[in-house]
Amino acid sequence: MTTSRITRGLRLARVAAHFANGAVVAGAGYPFMNTAQRGVSLRRWSAQLVSHLAANLKVHGTPPPAPYFLAANHVSWLDIFAINAATPTRFVAKSEVRQWPLVGWLCVKADTLFIERARPRDLSRIDAMIADALRAGAGMGVFLEGTTTNGHEVLPFKSSLLRPAQALGVPVTPVAIRYLRKDGSVCTEAAYDGDKSAMDTLRGMLTQREIDVHVHFLPPLDSGGMHHKVLAREAREAIVKVLYS
Repeated sequence: MTTSRITRGLRLARVAAHFANGAVVAGAGYPFMNTAQRGVSLRRWSAQLVSHLAANLKVHGTPPPAPYFLAANHVSWLDIFAINAATPTRFVAKSEVRQWPLVGWLCVKADTLFIERARPRDLSRIDAMIADALRAGAGMGVFLEGTTTNGHEVLPFKSSLLRPAQALGVPVTPVAIRYLRKDGSVCTEAAYDGDKSAMDTLRGMLTQREIDVHVHFLPPLDSGGMHHKVLAREAREAIVKVLYS
């Protein structure tokens, strides 16, 4: 059974107000916060966003200490906020996200790194920025599928973004993300896949009475003695094992 129009409208209003509040905090508060305070603020704001969508965040395992490098499967635009609700993380996102109304600006304020996937040469710039962030003690997160799915599969992982972690000897922590309806079935409404817009995904989530968002932090993989392609394969296999075994 889906939610009523009234419920959807109320939830949408709360989400809109929450994003507006985030804009105020990011614009007026962030400049006066240190790194630790920004992390606390980002984690709290992300957890509240998940809650406003009637989503129950279920964290399995323990987020690693910073600096860390997370490699996650990718289902929804909510993935970033679900992970940030557990541990404040800087992400690499496609450059198009920067153009999204309000959300793109908030991502900029959250120190997101934007990659132009159509320009192969941009990869070296992003590699250098990831390395700098890790040296500074940040937690970094990437979605190695390069796109989103409907939650029923995990696509092959692209390995190139793993090279900074490998070069610095930072372990790679696989993160498995899954969205389930209350009956235990995969919540495809949360997926930002195919021709869906971000608003389509939001509308889909608003139709669900509740969504269980499972975020699994799996044992870190030693990146030092492993080729980045092998590392990508092992990270994906660990995620698939948790989600579909």
